[in-house]
Amino acid sequence: MIPVSYPASLSRRTANLARFVYADLSTTDPISEAQATSADDKSIDTRVELKEMLHLGWPIVLTQLFIMLTGTIDTLMAGRYSSVDLAGVSLGGMFMWPAFLFLTGFTMALTPIISQLRGADRFQDIGHQIRQGLWICAFTSTALVIWMVNAGQIYSVIGVDPEAARIADEYLTAAAFGVPPIIFYVALRNICEGLGRPRPPMVIAGGIIPVNAVLNYGFIYGKFGLPELGGVGCGYATAIIFWIQLGLMLLVCRRDFFREIGAFKAFEWLHWQTVRSILWIGVPIGVTIFVEMAVFSVVGLMIARLGVADVAANAIAGNINWATYVIPAAIGHAASIRVGFHVGATNYLAARSASAIIYKFSIIYALVIGVVLIAARYMLVGLFTTDTEVLEIAATLLIFIAVYQLFDDTNAVAIGALRGYKDTRFPMVFGLVGYWLFALPLGYALAEGIILPGVAPGVYGYWAALTAGLGVVATAMAIRLWLLSGDDGKISKLAAT
Repeated sequence: MIPVSYPASLSRRTANLARFVYADLSTTDPISEAQATSADDKSIDTRVELKEMLHLGWPIVLTQLFIMLTGTIDTLMAGRYSSVDLAGVSLGGMFMWPAFLFLTGFTMALTPIISQLRGADRFQDIGHQIRQGLWICAFTSTALVIWMVNAGQIYSVIGVDPEAARIADEYLTAAAFGVPPIIFYVALRNICEGLGRPRPPMVIAGGIIPVNAVLNYGFIYGKFGLPELGGVGCGYATAIIFWIQLGLMLLVCRRDFFREIGAFKAFEWLHWQTVRSILWIGVPIGVTIFVEMAVFSVVGLMIARLGVADVAANAIAGNINWATYVIPAAIGHAASIRVGFHVGATNYLAARSASAIIYKFSIIYALVIGVVLIAARYMLVGLFTTDTEVLEIAATLLIFIAVYQLFDDTNAVAIGALRGYKDTRFPMVFGLVGYWLFALPLGYALAEGIILPGVAPGVYGYWAALTAGLGVVATAMAIRLWLLSGDDGKISKLAAT
């Protein structure tokens, strides 16, 4: 491996701490190799940086793929049961997942916070941040349960198909039983990844896939002595899986790397100043995620007015889009950890290099995946449905998604790198502008034939507008990352928050 240098300020204790970060990821020691070069040489080898990023990122990629596969199993089994059940589960997800990601985004701040603390050799401060983060989970889980058990009332207002609305309402009520454990689990998962230990969450996410499949099969189709609940059964299976995940993560918390940081050595009451600092970074993360997810939910509800076939096709296309998106999203998360560690160690050149390398990687990935989606669109959609009408609509949507990939993937890694710098407010603002003030109104105008009188492309108009809106956001994120990564004064100011 070609050596990579770190600044002279990197103490021996920090070097040992960095070995601990990477020990779970690779058999090589990047710090030891760095010491082979002059301490004053801050040159960065791109091959080394990319290799280290991928060492950190591949378990996160697999974790996200396993999570995606778990959701895909729900969609596949509900879709095979009936199109109405698929529509119901999809509608339920439109209310659950944006709110879930919004609230779990609050504690996603722990990842860059912990990464920077480790890079800065402030090991003793990590346990306090974790304990305060778990207090936030107690409040966010309560809020999400209240939302889910009441969200179903909205379906009657917007005129959704009554049977699909019933299924969605009962699905949300069932899944709500699993909300508290999954909120705490996600926070602990983010902590593991911030500590440079992404493999335990990966193992948990992969291990529950067969359990999820069995539970879904039993509750949807009435097997193994369980009641036949159709799409509603997905909600009960999901709740049980959430409890299992938390139980497994608590076992991980007994491992040495958790005990060494003293995360659970003592009970600690809520400390408002620390909570406020976490929320200062985390709330914009949650809002940014929510803004993107919520616009898809709103679009999905608008599409629901077009008919069950359009809803089902949109759900299938959305699942395929998510399947391709999880890799750049996970690599972006790895970039936030890597950039955060470099920033904490005050090696801003290494942080800039990491950002640039992973951005280029996302462009290449998006181009390759776009070609695959267009070439294999009928085969991919055929895995989800045998309905001819749904098949044709969804296959056409994949052409839009192929173009959408370029903006979606580069945006994901840019936002991830910006989080490593603790820059979370700029993405929030541009997300609001790009999705809600530009894409959503444009989508409605296109779909309803307002812009092109006599031509109402329906679901295709919404996806064309989403692509244009994301293009605006992705361009703004790329410019922001480029400017920030070269501004040492701004980086230092953000790191101090």
